[in-house]
Amino acid sequence: MHLDRIDTLTFDVVGTLIDFETGILEWCRPWLRQHGRRVDDESILAAFAEAEDELQRQQPTMAFTSMLPHIQGALAARWEVDSDESSALDFRDSIRDWPAFADAVAGLRTLAERYRLVAVTNADRWAFERMSHTLGHPFAERVTCDEVGVNKPDPRVWSYVLEKLDAEAGQVLHCAQSRYHDLVSAQRFGLATAWIERRHGREGSGATPASIEQFSPDLHVHDLVQLVERLQAPAA
Repeated sequence: MHLDRIDTLTFDVVGTLIDFETGILEWCRPWLRQHGRRVDDESILAAFAEAEDELQRQQPTMAFTSMLPHIQGALAARWEVDSDESSALDFRDSIRDWPAFADAVAGLRTLAERYRLVAVTNADRWAFERMSHTLGHPFAERVTCDEVGVNKPDPRVWSYVLEKLDAEAGQVLHCAQSRYHDLVSAQRFGLATAWIERRHGREGSGATPASIEQFSPDLHVHDLVQLVERLQAPAA
C-alpha cells in the first residue's frame, strides 16, 4: 500500500465508529430483566450476531436498520420472551442513542484535515443521519444501503463507492472493524484496508458475525488513535 496515493478514507460506521455493542446491551439488559431473564453480555452479543447473520443471508438487500426489529424478535423467541411491534421498533429506534467510541469524534476531526472522509454503511439514511450527528458530522460523502440497494459484503457496494466518488481503488483506504461485512470483501475488490480491531484482547467476535476467511490487512490498529498515528507517520 502506498500511503502517499491515499486521499480518501472510507469508514464503516456501526461497530467501527459507533459502539453498537454498548447500544445493544443498554437496550437488552433492562428488557431481559423486566421479563425475568438473566443473560450475560457476551451471550446477548453472540445471539445478536447469529440472528443478523441468518437474516442477512436470507435478505441480502435489507438495510441494517430494517433488520433490527427482526433481530429483536429473534432474540425474544430465543429466550422465550413476549415481544410486540412496539418493542421491536423501540429497539430499532435505540440506534439514535448508540454512543460513539471515545476516540471517534476527535480522531475523525484530525483525519478530515488531510483526507476526504466517506461513510459506507449497511444502515439506511435515517439511521446514518442520527449516527453522523453523534459523530459531529465529519463526512464529506456517505453511501447507505438504501442508496446502493445491497449490503456489504456485496462487491457492488465498492463499485458504487468508487463511481460516486470518481476515485480509483488505489486512492482509497477502507477502515472497518468487521471482517465479515467489510474487510475481506473490500480487499478482494482491490481496496487497501485498515482493520480497526475494536475487540482486541477479547474472545469471540461479539455482535459481529464471525468470518472464517483468511485476511491480512494493510494496516492493523486497535482504535482511531493508533490509526491517526500510523497515517501521520513519515513513510519508511
